[in-house]
Amino acid sequence: MSESAVAQLVIEPPRRRRNPLLILLGLVTLPVLVLDQVTKLVVSSRMELFESVTIIPHWVDITYTRNSGAAFSMFTNLPGWFRGAFLAGLALVAIVVLIVLIARSDGLTSTTLAFALILAGASGNLIDRGLRGQVIDFVRVHYYDWNYPIFNVADSAITIGVALIVLSSLRSPKKD
Repeated sequence: MSESAVAQLVIEPPRRRRNPLLILLGLVTLPVLVLDQVTKLVVSSRMELFESVTIIPHWVDITYTRNSGAAFSMFTNLPGWFRGAFLAGLALVAIVVLIVLIARSDGLTSTTLAFALILAGASGNLIDRGLRGQVIDFVRVHYYDWNYPIFNVADSAITIGVALIVLSSLRSPKKD
């Protein structure tokens, strides 16, 4: 090895790739997951099923429901054993893929932040399915009789994560 090459190694240590996994898990995924589980625990322990508390009249209520299906109650007509296994398996695959994608990324970006949010949401709903066999939903957004499907913090994290991915893909310069 030449003297200049040795000098360059001494002067410029090799750059370490910053892995955002622990940062995102600690600052995004874990707090969102805790918020999701705490809100579900508070709602389920202090409200009766289908009880509703108005937050903003004709706009937002806290309404305690349970959802045995997926987003927007999809798959609720499938047999319970199949639905549970399918949704749990899908969530587990998504969690593993998201952890790998974050771990292999080059740094903190809007996409890795989005992955961390989706990871929190998938984990929160998987915990519900594992503990209760159903997901607790409680945020009801409506305008008088028009209702958006009732959702929870985990669903919000997934939705925000997907929106971030879409927005970042629209902003990214096209590569030829």
